[in-house]
Amino acid sequence: MKHTTGEILVNHVHQFTVIGSQVFTDESASYNHVIRPHATVCHSQGEWARDDNGDGIREVHVNTVEGMWTDVRNFLRPFKGVHKDRLSGYIAIFEFKRSLKRISPAFIASLVSPHTSYS
Repeated sequence: MKHTTGEILVNHVHQFTVIGSQVFTDESASYNHVIRPHATVCHSQGEWARDDNGDGIREVHVNTVEGMWTDVRNFLRPFKGVHKDRLSGYIAIFEFKRSLKRISPAFIASLVSPHTSYS
């Protein structure tokens, strides 16, 4: 997003999550008006993850999204540049691939099935 004002971020969160979704963010005041169950980590105080319920698992973190962008960069690297008009298509393929966890015959079939030729 070009602008990350509180209003824009809150609208974005509400548009792309369902009511009741747990949202984890950093301590930015821009997220103060998110109407979802919401927990934050405070990077400015050296906090990167937190175990709120004492089960030994640090469930409050923002590393999932940060790690996803590393994966996107690594996915795009072999293409040696992607035109901005086509980027959304590459991202869609990445999302589909990430959701499957591995490339399988079903994944390949789903990519080529809409492109069957008609004789």
